Amino acid sequence: MKIEALLYEKLDNNKVHCFLCAHNCHISPDHYGICGMRQNIDGVLYTYAYKEVIAEAIDPIEKKPLFHFLPGSTSYSIATPGCNFKCSFCQNWQISQTSIRDGYSTGYQFLPADVVKNAIANKCRSISYTYTEPTIFFEYALETAKLAKSKGLYNIFVTNGFMSAEALEMISPYLSAANVDLKSFKDSFYQKICKGRLQPVLDTIRLMRKLNIWLEITTLVIPQENDSDSELRAIAEFIASVDQDIPWHVSKFHPDYKFTEHAGTDIKTLEKAKKIGYEAGLKYVYLGNVMGGADTFCYQCKKPLIKRAYMQPQEINLTTNSCPNCQAKIAGVWGF
Repeated sequence: MKIEALLYEKLDNNKVHCFLCAHNCHISPDHYGICGMRQNIDGVLYTYAYKEVIAEAIDPIEKKPLFHFLPGSTSYSIATPGCNFKCSFCQNWQISQTSIRDGYSTGYQFLPADVVKNAIANKCRSISYTYTEPTIFFEYALETAKLAKSKGLYNIFVTNGFMSAEALEMISPYLSAANVDLKSFKDSFYQKICKGRLQPVLDTIRLMRKLNIWLEITTLVIPQENDSDSELRAIAEFIASVDQDIPWHVSKFHPDYKFTEHAGTDIKTLEKAKKIGYEAGLKYVYLGNVMGGADTFCYQCKKPLIKRAYMQPQEINLTTNSCPNCQAKIAGVWGF
């Protein structure tokens, strides 16, 4: 479904400037932005990602991953086609790396009211905009998020963080939490492998924290690409400089898309990253895509607070936002 886009300005000669994300595309008539889902038609920018669902599911919140946000709850998850990154290692490339520009024609219309209705009917406590980059379906996400909040639901972005400050500030009153992929701490990695840039992602992380959006960060650790001690330490130290309470998920890479020749991540590398995270001052570091390493411990007395298996809490020893043993405050949105 095609509607006029938000967050753009008209320029001379029927060109437009899209400032939805940090690419800041200047688009000539009949052309598309980098995402392939926003097109300039006669000097008006249109989005094709409105109500155009390519995937939906009911997921445990831990799958996002969010470990300090309503643990044990489920999240109604939706996605449309398209992404503003071209990550060579994308785990969801079949849906993220397709677009209207490239001939995508499947999918189905799904009204915001129906998304909210289904979330409530399935006893989900939140709606997640995920699987592909939610910034690309911003208009759809914003309308859905407004309605969801009015019905008592939380809203979550699982994002690459390459959005503009204007976009984030517009949706922030309705956005409860986010998991941001911090894929590397090298701009060269972002430019070569993702076709993006590092600095806007760092800016988004800082702004999310300033806007009091609950934030967790994921790094997919790829052998020989972003797994050096120095880079992992740089990522951990950056996160700690924003807020030591931000959970960091270091996840195992498995060969996919254009990175099928790369080896999967060794568990020892993830354990090393976890150690580096704690050395940098982070209070919560988790392993992803592996068995183990997902339990939450009190950062002060080290008592187990949440035990997890298969992305599900098996035991929750929290009844307030404080450790029952030493009363240290455990950051998160717990829903008590």
